[in-house]
Amino acid sequence: MVEALVLGIVLGGIIALGAVGLSLLYAILRFGHFAHGDLMTLGAYLALAMLAGPAAWLGLRDVPFRPLSIGPGLVLATILAAAIITVIVWFVDAAVYAPMRRRGSDVTLIAFASLAIAIIVRSIVYMVWGPQPYRYSTELQQAIRLPLGARIKPDELFSLAVVILIVIALYLFLERTKIGRAMRATADNPELARISGIDTARVIRWTWAIGAGLLTVGGVLYGIQSQLQPVMGWNFPLAFFAATILGSVGNIYGALVGSMVVGIVQQVSTLWISPGYKPGVALAVLILLLLIRPQGLFAKE
Repeated sequence: MVEALVLGIVLGGIIALGAVGLSLLYAILRFGHFAHGDLMTLGAYLALAMLAGPAAWLGLRDVPFRPLSIGPGLVLATILAAAIITVIVWFVDAAVYAPMRRRGSDVTLIAFASLAIAIIVRSIVYMVWGPQPYRYSTELQQAIRLPLGARIKPDELFSLAVVILIVIALYLFLERTKIGRAMRATADNPELARISGIDTARVIRWTWAIGAGLLTVGGVLYGIQSQLQPVMGWNFPLAFFAATILGSVGNIYGALVGSMVVGIVQQVSTLWISPGYKPGVALAVLILLLLIRPQGLFAKE
């Protein structure tokens, strides 16, 4: 049980990167982005390509940070993949979502458009990389023993540390920077923000960039723990939406708390059911929340 709780916290941290980005997108753009999970998959696969490309050319591919299984090569690959995903989401927004917003399309239609984007992205991953799983590294690791008999791999501790640092950096960005304050103002009242002289187009670009970076890092961290599969992005959105709704839609900090709850519930459930049913556990949490408290735990009055 203790080990499941620890691993649940690690999984919750990975879910948090996607859920916080999803909540931020909803707060600014007011629609559920169903392509978030598949873009996370694409970001993870692009990092794999960058690891075999630029990182290998620089001789960084097989130089791990001991006792981790990864090294500077994957760090560079993740940064490059995040940059590519950012360009992709900017293009998708300019080509698909922005025209729909200008025409005043209903948010439901925009959400369905994002579902179509998700299917396209997943098909591209299948065409380029195929259905077989991939790993960033085949290095074996010795588990670290924790109190009460729990064990955890160094990579899992590294993932949790990365999530904590990113959340702290995002908090400081939103609270201390000019563009961060503009993003919070736009989330509170888009029309008032526009009248006040805030460049909402710039805010939207920053929102997409932050979301792209978070989901790429989340995809890479999940790939480090497990393996890359084209369908992994189809399973994660259930956890993303469950965490976002639990933390109250549009509440970035609530999404972090919700992610930890969903991650722990999913991991602890594997003590009684097959790990393959973890997406179903997230769906059950989502349905339960919609029935009991659809506004979430941190909804404003």
